[in-house]
Amino acid sequence: MTREKTTEREGRLPGIPPAQVLDVDVLIGRYPDRPGPPGDPASVRAVLDEHGIGGGLVCSLRGALFDVDAGDAETLALGLPGMHAVSTVDLRDGLRAERTLDRLAEHGRRVIRLFCEEQHIEPDFPALWRVARLAAEHDFLVLLGGDVRRMWRPFAGIGACVVFLDTHFYHLGDFLLLARDEPGFHTSTRLLNSPDGLELVAAEVGAERLLLGTRSPLYEPAVPLLRLSASGLDDAQRSLVAGANLRRLLEGRT
Repeated sequence: MTREKTTEREGRLPGIPPAQVLDVDVLIGRYPDRPGPPGDPASVRAVLDEHGIGGGLVCSLRGALFDVDAGDAETLALGLPGMHAVSTVDLRDGLRAERTLDRLAEHGRRVIRLFCEEQHIEPDFPALWRVARLAAEHDFLVLLGGDVRRMWRPFAGIGACVVFLDTHFYHLGDFLLLARDEPGFHTSTRLLNSPDGLELVAAEVGAERLLLGTRSPLYEPAVPLLRLSASGLDDAQRSLVAGANLRRLLEGRT
């Protein structure tokens, strides 16, 4: 067996150095009501190293579930090599969310992750609409969880730059219809595991709209890595998805 085949089996990207592989969807911590792997920083970094992921965007679940300020401080203090700390807001308190976003913009930190499902936020809630508009005004990169078919509306028509983290291959057609009209709409690869999902995005709106996402360590990183490795994308497109697209989106935002 060749080394390249062995590498693919292990869930790494052959031909792309780990330093160039960036993951848009990394979490620290655990859900208190769900079983799962250790979410401490050392364990998370070990998972990423095992799969040849050199860096990416990391956010603390503490901020999403319990305390935004404590979670933000925890994320900033991680010091994980290659990882950029991402803040969140509490959409259950619209005024506080507005002030948090303004403060982040003042400090030049213009990447935000929104946990709509965890905070039980519906797409018509005023707080989400306000945060979406503020994010667009301040040129934030928004990492957005939830069903793309429902959560897209507050971000449409305002020039927002959004990565939909939970786009499922069942719903890929809906994402592509939206992305045709919204150049700032991107998707994580985490759930695009159909035989032609990545290829379809590349053909319809360009490989520039795809970002590698694994949700390490809560999900198995090998699955999206193997799907990208075995895809029909060419080497240049794989490099875009593996990390170059995220590096482009982060320019001037961190």
